[in-house]
Amino acid sequence: MACPVQLGFQDAASPIMEELMYFHDHTLMIVFLISSLVLYIISLMLTTELTHTSTMDAQEVETVWTILPAVILILIALPSLRILYMMDEITTPSLTLKTMGHQWYWSYEYTDYENLCFDSYMTPSSDLKPGELRLLEVDNRVVLPTEMSIRMLISSEDVLHSWTVPSLGVKTDAIPGRLNQTTLMTSRPGIYYGQCSEICGANHSFMPIVLELVPLKHFEEWLLAML
Repeated sequence: MACPVQLGFQDAASPIMEELMYFHDHTLMIVFLISSLVLYIISLMLTTELTHTSTMDAQEVETVWTILPAVILILIALPSLRILYMMDEITTPSLTLKTMGHQWYWSYEYTDYENLCFDSYMTPSSDLKPGELRLLEVDNRVVLPTEMSIRMLISSEDVLHSWTVPSLGVKTDAIPGRLNQTTLMTSRPGIYYGQCSEICGANHSFMPIVLELVPLKHFEEWLLAML
């Protein structure tokens, strides 16, 4: 999860989030180089008294500053399209989890098992245990296996919500009457926090999401305990 005064992203816990971070760094470097060049040219114009009339009306210069931005846009667009297709790719899932948004809590259903469903409410500040995080802890965590493809089916019972877990690179809108689908896969075990990212009413800030990603063996033990 995020740390105080953190400026960058949270540590990536899924292949998709790693790709998004690489793309962010790639694009930021291009923006940095363009900004440096523009600042250098502006400072040069302000400090240089000589004016080269040949550069004020030069076909070569106009050609360069027309083609160069197009090349830069292509360098940004191609990796972006690649990641978009990766995010929309649907593989054969090992597990399906249905998520329903409510005002103001989440309900989960493991559709591969009978009668395995529960509601997840935020833990009140008065009930927090030492070490637990205010406004982020829930009474029932979602337990999922690591290194397995998991299909998320996301919808809503009332208003617009958004199921978001930054460390996994997942952000999918929960829309009443519509079933959205996304795929997530984690590369390492851990506890990952998220929140509703769509303003959904008075208690919008009190809809946390907690995923507990464990190895398959521990997930099977949890299933036996729940069933």
